[in-house]
Amino acid sequence: MTDTLQAIGQALSNDVRTLTTISHNVANISTPGYRGVRTVPQFDAAAGLSEVTVLRDGGLAQTARPMDLALQGSGFFTVERDGQVLLVRAGAFRVDRDGWLVTAAGDRVLGTSGPIAMPAGDVRVDADGALRQGTQALGQLQLVTVADAAQLRPAGAGAFAFDGALVPAQAQVVQGALERSNVEPADEMLRLMETTRHAESVQRAMSMYDKAMDVGINKLGEN
Repeated sequence: MTDTLQAIGQALSNDVRTLTTISHNVANISTPGYRGVRTVPQFDAAAGLSEVTVLRDGGLAQTARPMDLALQGSGFFTVERDGQVLLVRAGAFRVDRDGWLVTAAGDRVLGTSGPIAMPAGDVRVDADGALRQGTQALGQLQLVTVADAAQLRPAGAGAFAFDGALVPAQAQVVQGALERSNVEPADEMLRLMETTRHAESVQRAMSMYDKAMDVGINKLGEN
């Protein structure tokens, strides 16, 4: 009896969690650089689901703003927040009043030698992440990738924390553009329909189980 109730309860909990990720994905369809999230079963069925970040590329939106940078290919920009290195995909960067290249949230963008100081004037960003002003090299964006997307943890403002090893990425930088969200509306609609139908079948199973228990208890009371 207990095992059956636990199985039904776990199934409903999994469906609710999946619906939550779908809702969050749909809400961020227009968020530049947003990475969609999927729920996947854990090896231990009793443990429920885990969430995995989808790393496929999103489309490009041309902006013509020189500090808007998009990545194409597997990888992340690196930023510093409160002494911690975080990973971001959204490249809507700007220069703060102290002359540092920062994200929209104010995190300093990291190069291979640390935070990047920006001079006045136009700056060119090459496909490999090199920053130049005329013939002067200004630095090199630190672009990294991760081996296991399941270890990425949301850190707020579109950033991710990662405890594993970071390796240089082979991604290309596109200046004057932003990467769109990688959420596919059709995929999310299909997942919504499948999850909703599964939740309805679990609810029917719960109702049948409840009726069976009620009949059993009534028969015991008659004896």
